[in-house]
Amino acid sequence: MSSPHPSLVRLNIGGKKFSTTIDTLTQREPDSMLAAMFSGRHTLSQDSEKGPVFVDRDGKHFRHILNWLRDGAIPVLKDSEFLELLREAEYYQLLGLVEGINKVSSWRRDEDDPKENLKAELTRTDIIKCIQSEKVRFRGLNLSGLDLSKLDLSYVDFSYACLKNVFFSRANLQCAKFRDVDAGGSIFHNANLREQGRCEFTGANLQGALLAGANLRSANLQDACLIECSFCGADLRTAHLQTADLTNANLEGANLEGANLKGAVLSGANLQGANLQRAYLRHVDLRDTHLVSAKLDGANLLGAIR
Repeated sequence: MSSPHPSLVRLNIGGKKFSTTIDTLTQREPDSMLAAMFSGRHTLSQDSEKGPVFVDRDGKHFRHILNWLRDGAIPVLKDSEFLELLREAEYYQLLGLVEGINKVSSWRRDEDDPKENLKAELTRTDIIKCIQSEKVRFRGLNLSGLDLSKLDLSYVDFSYACLKNVFFSRANLQCAKFRDVDAGGSIFHNANLREQGRCEFTGANLQGALLAGANLRSANLQDACLIECSFCGADLRTAHLQTADLTNANLEGANLEGANLKGAVLSGANLQGANLQRAYLRHVDLRDTHLVSAKLDGANLLGAIR
């Protein structure tokens, strides 16, 4: 007999069991890792024939992920638990949940420090009108909190601007300039920042920013503050990261082939499964860096502390 619930899915997330449906896993976030897993295009790891699908992640917050996928609910959590949930949302590439968590975190910061709640000087509509002209410059402007996702912002000069908590998801930012910007908490998920000329982040503050899946190939991030940034799965091939501060940054699965990390701070950075082939790591302190399954073939490790 055929199953009365053909779309029912049983999951084993790090030992915790969950039941849901394919529709729940695929409809709200169609570009997520979970949607891809259950699209029928991939072979799934099961405990036994027709057993639960196993995912090697901590299952502590997976119920919150399912509730988000079911009805768009953001849970009420302590700040430390929000960070844990954010990491899981980044891993599963749940962009909507990531944005929701960051909005809640932003509101909390605003309540704690009213000075942080500064109104942006332009609206999204103003930005769209401006980018129809050549040589667009937003140098030094306060654009904090704006939704600039999916816009063509190539060649725009944002240098010295306040870009806190701005949404740049899936935006085209080729050759854009972010020199010395304050972009803490901004979201660049799946944005195109590939250098063709130069995508410039020299001296930028990107603390806590989300750049998971972003195309940062050959981008200049020299001297940037990248503390607690997420670069999961990002393309950082031949990127310039000299003297950048990557303390506690999440670079799991990132492609850093040929990247220049001379003088970079990598304390507590997660580089599990990252591609560091032919990367320049001379004299870099790697003692507190997580390098499980990282590829280091051909990397310049002369004088590196391990």
